[in-house]
Amino acid sequence: MGERMNNDMVDVPAGSVTLSDRRTERSWVVEVASFWMSAVPVTQARYAEVTGERPSTARGDRLPVEGVSWWDAVRFCNVLSVREGLTPAYEVRPGGETAGWNTAADGYRLPTEAEWEHACRAGGTGPRYGPLDDIAWYRGNSADRVRPVGGKQPNAWGLYDMLGNVWDWCWDLYDAEVYGTYRVLRGGGWSDEHWSCRASVRRRSHPTFRIDDVGFRLARSVPGAE
Repeated sequence: MGERMNNDMVDVPAGSVTLSDRRTERSWVVEVASFWMSAVPVTQARYAEVTGERPSTARGDRLPVEGVSWWDAVRFCNVLSVREGLTPAYEVRPGGETAGWNTAADGYRLPTEAEWEHACRAGGTGPRYGPLDDIAWYRGNSADRVRPVGGKQPNAWGLYDMLGNVWDWCWDLYDAEVYGTYRVLRGGGWSDEHWSCRASVRRRSHPTFRIDDVGFRLARSVPGAE
């Protein structure tokens, strides 16, 4: 079941989402075009199949890949896109320190944080899309370890592990003026308390950072979507 789901891309409808940041006490509305998102985070088996690498601390084909940086995720998206005959979404510039996003490309990419939150909420307005123990692996039920993908209930749009298990890298800079190149993380992880596993929670880290509760999931743009 895990590998079948890992190859599935879910249709996420267009909509709008209000993002908020507790640190700056500001909120802003983002319009989101329809797009595709992978039903589960990228698994270790999928990552190894595409890259030949197994960077994770825990080992298991159906476990989400973790111990991957934002840059690792960007490179994975480009390699997978080329392999499937799609146009890579990212241009990694000389020196490998910056990446540009070709928004017209049909290849795999990371979701924006607005796309991520819109997809996580799946039309709902609450902090979660169900009772936490039913939908997420977190500190209260994970037994201090990462868990196979798809083991909890999905949200209304068929997306699993949007909260808990591993944090998801997103495309966006967190706050360039204050944090420079730090990128956004969303969703909470297996070692987090319940308050971190909410649709609105934003976390940040350097794009080279690797740790055992951070992974990623895939997105693709729908041609002609507005």
